[in-house]
Amino acid sequence: MSTVIEQSVQARMVASAPRMETLPAVLSYDRTDPFAVRMAFPAPATLEGTEVSWEFSRELLAAGMEASAGVGDVRVRPFGYDRTVLEFHAAEGIAMVHVRTAELRRFLRRAQELVPAGEEHRFLDLDRSLAHLLGGSC
Repeated sequence: MSTVIEQSVQARMVASAPRMETLPAVLSYDRTDPFAVRMAFPAPATLEGTEVSWEFSRELLAAGMEASAGVGDVRVRPFGYDRTVLEFHAAEGIAMVHVRTAELRRFLRRAQELVPAGEEHRFLDLDRSLAHLLGGSC
């Protein structure tokens, strides 16, 4: 069984994008980092011209589809019946994207099958994480 889930989604850029309304993005979830979700945007969609990846909690994504969630660099909230807004705050500005809620729910279902919510601790490799934090090799 694979330890990584990747899913392409179409994100509609609302603000802070260089002339791109709709752009592809990739959601990913790795069982070896069970609390985190990543969303990557391709180079043409960014101000720097390089791929940008945001990491945030799976719990934040799930909560934000039901009600406004997040107070830091990543905020998530429902928008209408079928969309979810993800806000990414950086020194360069704020990027807001709309993603179909059904796509996010499908992604989270797949992640739930890989690592059930509440069972994340069973998939942590604390020795590897500690070595990484201390600058050792993994």
